[in-house]
Amino acid sequence: MLARRIPSILPPLTREESLEVSTIYSICGLLQSAGSLRTTRPFLNPHHTITGRALAGGGRIPMPGIISLAHRGVLFLDELPEFKRETLDILRQPLEDKRVQIARSSGSYVYPADFMLVGAMNPCPCGFYPDRERCRCTPFEVKRYLNRVSGPILDRMDICVEATPMAFSDMTSGRAEESSAQVRERVMAARKRQEERFAGTGLHFNADMGAGDVERCCALGEVELRYMERMFAALQLSARAYHRILKVARTIADLDDSDRIGEMHLAEAICYRQSDRKYWN
Repeated sequence: MLARRIPSILPPLTREESLEVSTIYSICGLLQSAGSLRTTRPFLNPHHTITGRALAGGGRIPMPGIISLAHRGVLFLDELPEFKRETLDILRQPLEDKRVQIARSSGSYVYPADFMLVGAMNPCPCGFYPDRERCRCTPFEVKRYLNRVSGPILDRMDICVEATPMAFSDMTSGRAEESSAQVRERVMAARKRQEERFAGTGLHFNADMGAGDVERCCALGEVELRYMERMFAALQLSARAYHRILKVARTIADLDDSDRIGEMHLAEAICYRQSDRKYWN
C-alpha cells in the first residue's frame, strides 16, 4: 500500500520530464493517443517471474524494458527475494548510471533509466521471522532466502524500513493521520528548495548529486562532521554509503524546512541505512 501511494505524493512531471517519458512510451507504442504527452509519473509493478531481457530491454529490434518505462517514476518489486538474483543484479548499473546500455550485433543502444526503486519483502519464506513462536524456518532457510538479495543491491538502497505489525487498538482508535495531499504539500515545498539549489546545474533532485555536488550542497558544521567521522569508523561505511547518507540527510533537512544539515538529520538518515543489516547479520 505504501509503495502504491508514493506516486501520489511525488511532484508532477516537468515539461522536460514529460517529454522524456512520452518518448520512451512512444517507442514502445504505449502512448494512449498520437501527439499526446504522458503527464503522470509511471508506476511499474512487474511479477517476480519477469526475465532479465524484459526488465532491461532488448530483443532482435532493441526496445526499452521495464526499468526504462519506469523512467522518472517508481519501479516497485514486491516479494523482492522471489526475483532471480541474476535478474535483480541487472539493476546495479542502471541504479548507478541512471541509464541502461544494450549491446547487440547491430550496435549499442542506450535508454534512460532514472527511477525510484521500491522493494517489499518478508524476512523469511513463511514471513514470521524472528518470531520463533510462529516461524518454523530453519536458520539455513532464512539465510538462503535473504541471500537472494545481493549485497551490492542492498548497498544501493538508501532507505530501509521495517514495517511492524499493527495492533488492533491502532486500527480502531479513529486517530486522524496525514493524507497524501498533506504529505505532498511538504514534498512540494522541499522540491522548491531543490529547484532553487540546483538552478542552472541540470540536476533535479538531491538524489542526482555526484560526489562534487554533495561536497558543495551538503556541507557539514564542525559538530556534524565529527559525528559523521565517528559513524564512518563505527559502521565501516563505504564512500558510496557515506555520500548516500548525506543525500538522504539533505532531503530530510529540506522536508524539515532547514537550510543546514543537523546532527538529528544525519542520525535519522543513518538509521534508515543501517536497518537493512538487521536480518542479514
